[in-house]
Amino acid sequence: MRRRSPTNTPPDLMEKGSAKNQQSRLYFLVCLSAFFWGLLLYFHFTILGGSTVDDPAKLGPASFRADVVPALAIDSRPFLRGTGLVNDPPPTSLANFDKTEIEAEDPPIPDNSRTSEANDPPASKLLEGEKPSFPFTRALQTVENKSDPCGGRYIYVHDLPPRFNEDMLKDCKKLSLWTNMCKFTTNAGMGPPLENTGGVFSNTGWYATNQFAVDVIFNNRMKQYDCITQDSSLAAAIFVPFYAGFDIARYLWGYNISVRDAASLDLVDWLVKRPEWNIMEGKDHFLVAGRITWDFRRLTENEVDWGNKLLFLPAAINMSMLVVESSPWNANDFGIPYPTYFHPAKDSDVFLWQDRMRKLERKWLFSFAGAPRPGIPLSIRGQIIDQCKRTNSCKLLECGSGENKCHSPSSIMQMFQSSLFCLQPQGDSYTRRSAFDSMLAGCIPVFFHPGSAYTQYTWHLPKDITKYSVFIPEDDIRKRNVTIEARLKEITPEQVKKMREEVINLIPRLIYADPRSKLETVKDAFDVAVQAVIDKVTRLRKNIIAGRTEYDNFFEEITWKYDLLEEGQREVGAHEWDPFFSKPKEGEGDNGGSSVEAAKNSWKNEQRAQS
Repeated sequence: MRRRSPTNTPPDLMEKGSAKNQQSRLYFLVCLSAFFWGLLLYFHFTILGGSTVDDPAKLGPASFRADVVPALAIDSRPFLRGTGLVNDPPPTSLANFDKTEIEAEDPPIPDNSRTSEANDPPASKLLEGEKPSFPFTRALQTVENKSDPCGGRYIYVHDLPPRFNEDMLKDCKKLSLWTNMCKFTTNAGMGPPLENTGGVFSNTGWYATNQFAVDVIFNNRMKQYDCITQDSSLAAAIFVPFYAGFDIARYLWGYNISVRDAASLDLVDWLVKRPEWNIMEGKDHFLVAGRITWDFRRLTENEVDWGNKLLFLPAAINMSMLVVESSPWNANDFGIPYPTYFHPAKDSDVFLWQDRMRKLERKWLFSFAGAPRPGIPLSIRGQIIDQCKRTNSCKLLECGSGENKCHSPSSIMQMFQSSLFCLQPQGDSYTRRSAFDSMLAGCIPVFFHPGSAYTQYTWHLPKDITKYSVFIPEDDIRKRNVTIEARLKEITPEQVKKMREEVINLIPRLIYADPRSKLETVKDAFDVAVQAVIDKVTRLRKNIIAGRTEYDNFFEEITWKYDLLEEGQREVGAHEWDPFFSKPKEGEGDNGGSSVEAAKNSWKNEQRAQS
């Protein structure tokens, strides 16, 4: 066959061959470009994307998660807007981040408020080599800023709707059945000024303060706190200014459980919707109630049962509630002092009072102010009164019908100032305001039950109880194993002097300063409590990061034992006070039992006080 000469090829065929060659070249260029970009993307994501979070510049694909962005700049109505008292460092702006991403899932937080179970974000959420981070990281980092006097001390205050606090004060006549609380909510919660009758008080700083007024006093003291922040991501703790004590006081008698629980449920519903709550699911929140814990621990839905269920609400279990009497068997409440009549405005007021208490002549070996409790079978008050009447070494201020000097601040303080020791048996519940009035007078307290002070006020009182007090077990009085006079006379004058000096030195920690003023160097009961809350939250956060718990095998029903541990101790064992805190068995519990009756008796005592 003869080969066809190219010169003889028709023109149309030549054009077709030319077009085919052009398409082949174009296809080759496309493939070459795709291969080049494929190599570039592979190098970008696989090679450079493998750098760790410690590299100066991370070239991998950007991602944002709430659990690795500690600076949550919450836009909310601040507690002290426009007052000039807010003290924040320059805020970190998150304006470019999507709000839905900020509210992404936080690391889970453990349920028990006095333990910490570390729960890091799931490993699948972390990039290779990345260290887990937490939404409270920025708050912890403020401690490292040595130029910031508020580092590690910032408090964020929720700006609650007024129905949770101020509206109650406007309707103050309904706060108690027997007491006109309106006068006691004046002067920032201190009540009306006291006249210096007989020179018992100082010339200034003394007020007729109601023992249930801590809600208002504490909230107003918080307004003077020097490290309030508007940025919750900086906060060492978050304060909830809910007047829990005043709320329940309105409805304890004659109201059904729906009314009693309404404000508590409303508060919790409001809190859990706030972005600040999500930082630690409420573990960093605290509130104050100037009442005993049993008013907030109703166990059932029976209408006849006492109080509300605030402290049993799931969200409230996460928070810390500061009360004037806490439960030895629960982990979410903490004891703080009852308010006394003394609210100094200056450091010098405190120092002058302490010096005066040191110089007083005390003619009575011991004294007691109170009434018997015939309706409480285990009460030792009757025996204490009998012992006091049988000796010339005791001063007795009996509280009963007729003219009742027990409710005269000047009469009470005058007696305490004249005594070396002041007897403080259980009141209607474990605790008494009288214990703090007596220590304010420089009188050494004598306790008969560890729940009256030793396991209650561990933030404010020394753990070594022998330094400032005398303990005589109740059974020794019941069984007449010892007389109070003989026991107290065993203490040498030198030891009495040391103990009294210890009590006088404790005075600043046991009083609430005038909320309208600001002490300079003295730390009062408010300062001690706030710092204790901050320390508690900080320990919890550090434990979460470190993946450890604060205690080994924590049992909430022996919470009182953990409060007595020294720093670094992680385990509890048998204790000499175990018989005092044997929790009632099923059917004999708090509901309808001793604790509820104590709460009811406390209110009956208030009724007697006003009659």
